[in-house]
Amino acid sequence: MTNIKLFATDVDGTMTDGCMYYAENGIELKKFNFRDGMGFKLLKEAGIKTAIITSENTPIVKKRAEKLKVDYLSMGTWTKLDFVKNICNELSITLDEVAYIGDDINDIELLNAVKYKACPNDAVTKVKNLENIKILQNKGGEGAIREFIEILLSEN
Repeated sequence: MTNIKLFATDVDGTMTDGCMYYAENGIELKKFNFRDGMGFKLLKEAGIKTAIITSENTPIVKKRAEKLKVDYLSMGTWTKLDFVKNICNELSITLDEVAYIGDDINDIELLNAVKYKACPNDAVTKVKNLENIKILQNKGGEGAIREFIEILLSEN
């Protein structure tokens, strides 16, 4: 049985396929999965706060976070654990009430700190080898976030 109060995610490699797309005019594009977006709506309906934390700093992520009505957004952040600890303090919750999905080495510190952790099927090996991590069937940008959300909600 889970007792999740905060769901947090990385962006590139989890919400997206981890690729960078550029149009001829130099505009950067990212591909997001609609089903993952619906997962955020399901979290809201369940009363679970949401956060997006990324080391990138792009208007695309800000726009996606606004569309999803994410409660907390941190861009350009390498100290993801500190950001989540601050949210925990604000909400008077512990890291045992946080779920996080990440895919790369800059996610390891936060993944190790939370009780509920998952990674997309195509995460880097160091992440997949973390103790008690749920390796999802879906790849990043292909429904991994929704898969993790459904697992959490079915147990919450």
